[in-house]
Amino acid sequence: MAIISRGFHGRRPLDSARLPPGQYETTSFPVLSAGPTPRVPRETWELSVTTESGQRHTWDWDGLMALPAESPTVDLHCVTKWSKFGTEWRGVSLDVLLADVETAAEHVLVGSYGGYTTNVPLADLLDGKAWIAYGYGGGDLTPEHGGPARLLVPHLYLWKSAKWVRDIQLRESDVPGFWEGAGYHNYGDPWREQRYQGD
Repeated sequence: MAIISRGFHGRRPLDSARLPPGQYETTSFPVLSAGPTPRVPRETWELSVTTESGQRHTWDWDGLMALPAESPTVDLHCVTKWSKFGTEWRGVSLDVLLADVETAAEHVLVGSYGGYTTNVPLADLLDGKAWIAYGYGGGDLTPEHGGPARLLVPHLYLWKSAKWVRDIQLRESDVPGFWEGAGYHNYGDPWREQRYQGD
């Protein structure tokens, strides 16, 4: 009796059209963070958007829940080379959140509970490209994955999807965030393998 079946050829082929260069598919959802996991009660959670002129807009948890929600299904791509297909989220589109915010800014600096920051062009948060996500896989978003709410920008590497989102600063000039200041790419397009400065 043969020990190895000749019909076994390893893993099922990946959907190469969905997998950016240098990535591999995973069915798990690895937990990677730049520091300790903040535990933010919904009762004290707040999100602010501050314009380049200093005008501040805020939402508490009830205010966020009162906004129209969406349930996007998206692929995720981490700079550490894993990709997870078909992740299911619940959240508020940045188009809804920023609908009444007057700004001429082109840049955004996103801040988190715990002190993490990342920068994103404002255009990459609009037109159905980004959400403030508070649900994952049909349940609440757990603290390990950024709960109670995180930014979700699935077309960029996952470090741009700031966990434990707290504030969004609309800016006239670009300011690097935590990983960008440590040598990661300023934009982070997985399809162009923009992992580090110079890529």
